Amino acid sequence: MTTIRTNVIKIGDKFATLLGDDVAVGQTAPEFTSAGAGWAAVNPLQESKGKVIILSAVPSLDTSVCDRETRRFNEEAAKLGEDIVIYTISADFPMAQARWCGAAGVDKVKVVSDVLETEFGLKYGLLIKERRFLRRAVFIVGRDGKLTYVNYLPSLGDEPNYEEVIQAAKAALK
Repeated sequence: MTTIRTNVIKIGDKFATLLGDDVAVGQTAPEFTSAGAGWAAVNPLQESKGKVIILSAVPSLDTSVCDRETRRFNEEAAKLGEDIVIYTISADFPMAQARWCGAAGVDKVKVVSDVLETEFGLKYGLLIKERRFLRRAVFIVGRDGKLTYVNYLPSLGDEPNYEEVIQAAKAALK
């Protein structure tokens, strides 16, 4: 049964309905399948197994905050070694994500969609029922598949602390 919460995050001045349970540092990262380019099924945790994985959940790439966040993580990804992989996950259609990435020059971050089954949103406590998009959050999965960093942003308009995320990812390499 899916957990329903109505007092966690607001859209405007009203609380939204949030579906799923939050995850925590130390637990095994829940597996999920998302849609990649051409609607191909992608399991980011399996695809990048043995690496440190940053999962950046955003509502929509077509918003200014999500745009800035994804561009910034793309810049950071260009400086990191191959042992750290960054995924941005939104509920945008895969073709819209591809169009946005092309226009923004985003080519280091892997962008996948949770639009079909909302499996990521439900398993990580991110799905906002009223809009069918994701709450903003950042997770780091260590090489062993366990969560080493979890940050649910308090407001949809808040950006993560990028330096903190990158330092936490580098620490997870050890």
